[in-house]
Amino acid sequence: QVQLVESGGGLVQAGGSLRLSCVASGSIFSINDMGWYRQAPGKQRESVAVINSGGRNTNYADSVKGRFTISRDNAKNTVFLQMNSLKPEDTAVYHCYADVRRWDGRGTTARPYWGQGTQVTVSS
Repeated sequence: QVQLVESGGGLVQAGGSLRLSCVASGSIFSINDMGWYRQAPGKQRESVAVINSGGRNTNYADSVKGRFTISRDNAKNTVFLQMNSLKPEDTAVYHCYADVRRWDGRGTTARPYWGQGTQVTVSS
C-alpha cells in the first residue's frame, strides 16, 4: 500500500505564509506527477499546483500564480507547497496527491493516491 501524509496547515492572518509538506511512503517503485488540490466548503475541488517527476515543469491555478510555489524532493518522496501572501479565499482543506508507480509482480502500474488533507485557514 501507499500512504500520503500532509503537514504544515494551520491558522494564519491574511498576508502571511505557510509551507505544506506531503510525504509518500509504502511500496513505491517511482512517482510521476505530484500536486496539491484544495476544497473549500460549498465549493468545487480546485487543482492548485502540479509538478512533474523531474521537478522542472510546474503548473498553477491562476488564483495562486505568483504567490504559491510547488517543489519536490524525490529522494524523500516529498512534495511541498510554499504559500505566501495568503488571502481569506485560500481557506480550504489542502490535499496532496501522487501518481505512484508500483511493482505488481509482472511489471509496474501507476495510479493516483491521495492524502487525508490539512486545513488551511486565513483570517482577514
